[in-house]
Amino acid sequence: MEPLVAELKLKIEDSLCPFGFEVYPFQVAWYNELVPPAFHLPFPGPTLAFLVLSTPAMFDKALKPFLKSYHLQPLRDPVDQCVSYHLRSVAEFPELQMKIIADYEVHPNRRPKILAQTAAHVAGAAYYYQRHDVDADPWGTQHIAGVCIHPRFGGWFAIRGVMLLPGIEVPNLPLRKPPDCVPTRAGRITLLEGFNFHWRDWTYRDAVTPEERYSEEQKIYFSTPPAQRLALLGLAQPSEHPTTTTEHASSTLTNPLSPIRERSWLSPSVSPPASPGP
Repeated sequence: MEPLVAELKLKIEDSLCPFGFEVYPFQVAWYNELVPPAFHLPFPGPTLAFLVLSTPAMFDKALKPFLKSYHLQPLRDPVDQCVSYHLRSVAEFPELQMKIIADYEVHPNRRPKILAQTAAHVAGAAYYYQRHDVDADPWGTQHIAGVCIHPRFGGWFAIRGVMLLPGIEVPNLPLRKPPDCVPTRAGRITLLEGFNFHWRDWTYRDAVTPEERYSEEQKIYFSTPPAQRLALLGLAQPSEHPTTTTEHASSTLTNPLSPIRERSWLSPSVSPPASPGP
């Protein structure tokens, strides 16, 4: 890795990794070569970028401390706001001119600003398994969505966004291919069918044996419709018209947490490094 890239990567990691994030460098050209022109990032090909993902540890190390200081700003989507806070903390380094694109950002026409799974693949962070990765696939005319698998966490992670550094070009950055951790046709069929047809049972995330999975708290949180999550945390009342869409594939919560359990969300089970309020 080029010395400048290694230096910047270490600087960003020092800010993000203690809170359960991982960082991977890539060139804009690698991403643009794989996506349609409408999704191209408008920067020269050698421009340096970093892919940021969250591991299962992010829930305790970043989200819970963030929730303790939620009173400093209105909460809408706690996870997105928590991630945004930590990414902004890096963008505020005075020596860096950085543009951040979160995974959920869209243009006015609702087109995503970044195809996050493609970015994760070209950065070498997680292999993006798609239908074309299965020889003579069995699905006929069915639509089959692709899914990224992390070599250490399987499907128990989330892509959070990219950090672009306009003006910093790294034409000699070596391409790092993502580990192909589901190499067999049968394994890929099982993975893609699990993700597309049985995502509520979480099992597709175990396509590889993970070092760590989401805690039961995380499963409950991400299983809960977004409009009800603040109530789950004991921070707000459920919406009168809750949405049925979930941020992470799973079944919806059927039994509300007890008041004692609700309060536990604000007390991390793992003591994280000190996190200043947002």
